[in-house]
Amino acid sequence: MVSVNIVVGGGRFGCKAVEYLIRRSESFIVIDEDRNCHVAQRFSLPRIGLDAVDSINPSKNYFMEGGTEVALIVIEKLKPNRVFPTAPIHVAASLVKEKYSMEEWEEAVESLTSRLPSSIIVSVGRATIVTSYNKNATCQLACTAPDVCPVTGFRKPHPMYELLKMSAPKGVILRSYQLEPGLGALDGSELLKAMEACGRSCKAIIGTACECHGVVTALKSPLSPPF
Repeated sequence: MVSVNIVVGGGRFGCKAVEYLIRRSESFIVIDEDRNCHVAQRFSLPRIGLDAVDSINPSKNYFMEGGTEVALIVIEKLKPNRVFPTAPIHVAASLVKEKYSMEEWEEAVESLTSRLPSSIIVSVGRATIVTSYNKNATCQLACTAPDVCPVTGFRKPHPMYELLKMSAPKGVILRSYQLEPGLGALDGSELLKAMEACGRSCKAIIGTACECHGVVTALKSPLSPPF
């Protein structure tokens, strides 16, 4: 099995992920819809298509043009060590939505919102809730996510991923593991298991969260009832 990391999104945070992986001599594939994204411009990466995924050199790094559909195929084929969700979307939810042809489940959001403290809710829309322990200010660039937020002085009662698990007990909440200040990644095997779990029902609630911030999305099959 090829040992590789997948970076979904070639923007500013994608560049940060690439820099981290290069420093650690870990192989990776960056996937972005924009062939001229920041990563593509800053790094000289060989470009490959889906037809070359099965024969990649595990010691090399690559760029692949594509969106969620391409990312899903690559992740399921290569079973990566880590997935860096650096695109400006809820990557895990987008993968589940693509895999099972689901749509936003707006009716589930109101109930979920009522179970979350209003003090951490940043926004609600398109069946997605964004949460943060520091929702009104800018985080420190080199924050190590301590128990007490260095910006607000607020002591976190629980890591955000635990709080979301408690608020959505029937949902699937993925932890984003902090690798260095300002950079986190999903465990590849945990992501694959989460996607599989979301396919066991016609409705799914999936979230991604680190110690301080989170996002939760409700999805359902098109023909399933609202509740």
